[in-house]
Amino acid sequence: MKRTKVALVYDFDETLSTTYMQDYLLIPELGMKPNDFWHEANAWSAQNGVDQVTGSMYYFTKLAKERGFHLTKENLSYCGAFIVFFKGVEEWFERINKYGKFLDLDIEHYIVSSGYEEIIEGCGIRRFFKDVYGCAFAYGDDGLPVWPARVVNYSGKVQYLSKINKGLGKFDDKIVNEYMPDEERRIPYTRIIYFGDGMTDIPSMKMVKNHGGTAIAVYKPHSHHKSKAIKLLKDNRVNFALAADYRSGKEIDSVVKTILNKIATERDLDILKKKEDKKKQG
Repeated sequence: MKRTKVALVYDFDETLSTTYMQDYLLIPELGMKPNDFWHEANAWSAQNGVDQVTGSMYYFTKLAKERGFHLTKENLSYCGAFIVFFKGVEEWFERINKYGKFLDLDIEHYIVSSGYEEIIEGCGIRRFFKDVYGCAFAYGDDGLPVWPARVVNYSGKVQYLSKINKGLGKFDDKIVNEYMPDEERRIPYTRIIYFGDGMTDIPSMKMVKNHGGTAIAVYKPHSHHKSKAIKLLKDNRVNFALAADYRSGKEIDSVVKTILNKIATERDLDILKKKEDKKKQG
């Protein structure tokens, strides 16, 4: 019997990593402090009527050109090696995969982030993800960015969740909105667990929760971020609000294992029910 597929889908910045992925090395390499960069980039976006995610991509290329920094795919990937993760993240994936295997579940991990695919490619946990859906640059013959290849914002995250649900590839844009019966979808929403922390995650969280899956708002332990996550819980946007501590025995570990137990039990009950239905027909 094939193992039942389950998708664990994560935002990246402040969900797995302790802050924005660009803050660790990329922004300092451009000679700025992270808070100053984001203030300037967001101000430029507001002044020019540009979406903040797209605007920050432009602002990185603008600053890099002005300051002689080669914003190549290789340099961005190198920045990934400096990312700091919340406690337990680096051991989390193998532990959860092993637990899933015990329950005859096939756990697949995905990133859906407004961060940069190039930076994620260089981080230590990249090998654990079946796919990564993030912002990315298109590059010219000189290896430098010429245009955004992909921009992942509020609506973009929902689109990629739909692709995971339907079993579509990253670039299957034309058919993502076509009707597909629930029974033909590769991973139903009831077997999707979404982890996020911020405003760009709300549409995805709400969609997963409303379709019977699980949405988890995580927050930086011992910080003011907790109130933001609790508000999402009070507003009925998520199922759980938990500290971003992925170590064995901590809340996230216990909650996710309990959800996996529920998925496995419901699958087993469904199998038993089908056997009983066959008896009726016989």
